[in-house]
Amino acid sequence: MKKTADWPTCAAKLAAAFPRGSLHPAVLAWVDARPRRESWAVAFSGGADSLALLLLLWAHWPERRGRLRALHFNHKLRGRAADADAKFCRGVCVQLGVKFVAGEWTDVGRALRPTKRGVGRKARPTAVISEAEARTARMKFFEKKLRAARCRALWFGHQMDDVAETLLMRLARGSGAGGLSAPRPVQLLPGGQVRLRPLLTLQKAGLAGALCAVGAAWREDASNATGDFFRNRIRRDVLPAWRAASPGRDALAGAALTRELLAEDDVALEAWLDEVQPFTNDGALDASRLAGKPRALVRRALYRWMSAQPGAGELSRQGFEALLAAVQLTQPVRHSLGAQGFAVIRRGRLFYEKRKSSDKKARRFN
Repeated sequence: MKKTADWPTCAAKLAAAFPRGSLHPAVLAWVDARPRRESWAVAFSGGADSLALLLLLWAHWPERRGRLRALHFNHKLRGRAADADAKFCRGVCVQLGVKFVAGEWTDVGRALRPTKRGVGRKARPTAVISEAEARTARMKFFEKKLRAARCRALWFGHQMDDVAETLLMRLARGSGAGGLSAPRPVQLLPGGQVRLRPLLTLQKAGLAGALCAVGAAWREDASNATGDFFRNRIRRDVLPAWRAASPGRDALAGAALTRELLAEDDVALEAWLDEVQPFTNDGALDASRLAGKPRALVRRALYRWMSAQPGAGELSRQGFEALLAAVQLTQPVRHSLGAQGFAVIRRGRLFYEKRKSSDKKARRFN
């Protein structure tokens, strides 16, 4: 068996290969503005990216080691391999003196869905889980442990390859600037939580090569090579072909630059919307204040208004576009927003109207 790595030494060597200045400048600026006694948490799966992140944080900010904790979530989908991941992560943290916090998905069985792999007679029943459900379970664990530790900062090992994968995935879904500018280096959340991604300036191959050079091994998730998840298919089939189709260009760097530019546009539109102030104190959207403004700004205002309505269901794309057109023209309308209520435009103002009990009964029997 391979001798256990000397993780403090690996961390020091990796930090020499990737000095602070190689990390995303927005994250560095955030760190410089924070108090030194603030606790940090790292999403630590044991893969190359999260391992590199933990080692770099430990090496570059030694004054924060005592307030650094690693959060590891076992999805319970890979049996002994997943248990070995947790054991590996714990061993790294023991050597570094980092607090290790582990959790597992106890109700994973409820999320499994039967499917078949193969073709014709070779098809065999198996079970898969949706990417969204796995992510939701993981994030719930993270949020619970952050609250318990009164920690606001959660660090992720997303790197430049992840940017390109996310961009391609969201292009397929028809995302706007806000969606296409993910993942962000500094993501501020309601309640004061923040998610940090300092490795977005680095490529996966470079991180993996540097880890090998310093004698660091990591855990590989074999399920990443399957086509069960959309991201896996993008990573395995699309991204290599996309990069090969652009010889002489660094497609990953180009995608990262596009993400940065879209993030700038997104911030600008948000600031412009704040200046216009189309929202009234009673929660309505004053469409008259958006008169003559670009459709992109009206769309953003409607998205923000929709997200503020707790009883509103999700609109179809066609339904949203119809409501958007009505807002632009300030046309009187009463548009259903699901079982709980309506979007109503009256006298140039868009507001939410709850369904009356008679409306609900009529909807039930129609």
